[in-house]
Amino acid sequence: MWWQIERVIREKGHKAPEILFLENVDRLLLSPAKQRGRDFAIILQTLSDQGYVVEWRVVNAADYGMPQRRRRIYILAYKEGSDVAREVVNPTEWLLNDGMLATAFPVVRDCGFGMFNEITPFSLKNENDDLVNLSDNFNRSNKTRPFANAGVMMGGNVWTAKVTPLYDGCRMTLGDVLVRGAEHELVTEDYYIKDDELQRWAYLKGAKHEERKTKDGFVFSYSEGGMPFPDPLDRPSRTIITGEGGAAPSRFKHVVKDPVNGRLRRLLPVELERLNMFPDDHTAGQSPSKRAFFMGNAFVCGVVTRVGNEIYHRLNR
Repeated sequence: MWWQIERVIREKGHKAPEILFLENVDRLLLSPAKQRGRDFAIILQTLSDQGYVVEWRVVNAADYGMPQRRRRIYILAYKEGSDVAREVVNPTEWLLNDGMLATAFPVVRDCGFGMFNEITPFSLKNENDDLVNLSDNFNRSNKTRPFANAGVMMGGNVWTAKVTPLYDGCRMTLGDVLVRGAEHELVTEDYYIKDDELQRWAYLKGAKHEERKTKDGFVFSYSEGGMPFPDPLDRPSRTIITGEGGAAPSRFKHVVKDPVNGRLRRLLPVELERLNMFPDDHTAGQSPSKRAFFMGNAFVCGVVTRVGNEIYHRLNR
């Protein structure tokens, strides 16, 4: 998909957008496993070659008061010569204080964070290298993790730092999105956990240290930690995944204690929409399983709203 994005930018030429806004899973910073950071380095260098200044931030929506713990990387790229790009004078200050992402999602500046003013940038590639050389040689030893959860790239040079969220506002929880009152009639019987399946749900959610056997007869030790069962209502939810729909017992599906009647049940499609901060019934018209799948693939709208508002203010001040 990245190369299709690059193609669109390249083919637009001088009409390429002044601002690009991209999103992906945060493991992009560590991809591939045998050459950590290579894929992100190629993305950054490609954007540099197309004349963009770039900033990125890994944002966990719950760190800024939203109802779901969903961590994603958000990338903003500004065309060189644009009003915004000209504002990026001090990359470290842009990263920590002045940038769009730093304004939308403030970070801690004290407790030793002043050290980031002394960051020495590193170059993505040598002067005569091309993307093939970069792909072959970037972090070839795989001994480092070059990209932290925030950073800036200008002219092929990178400034990056691990930042800590700063937020003291209201915080939404899983309990806040559950239907109550007249809405509770949406909870039909098929959403409740059947008594004869409760033990299976508890096993899948629980910690395991057991021997398992492959189809070929190979015996191996299997371990995994336990998960809350039911999910706590007084904190943001776990990340929604695409397999959230359907009634079959699952380790990863959310199960809540219904605040109205105390019974254990799965989440409704409208509750999944609320965890991603979509309008109610945004996916109405599809099957419940498809609606859950869509929300497992979506991002938290509140994050995008914050960035969108900051872009609007920067372009209209």
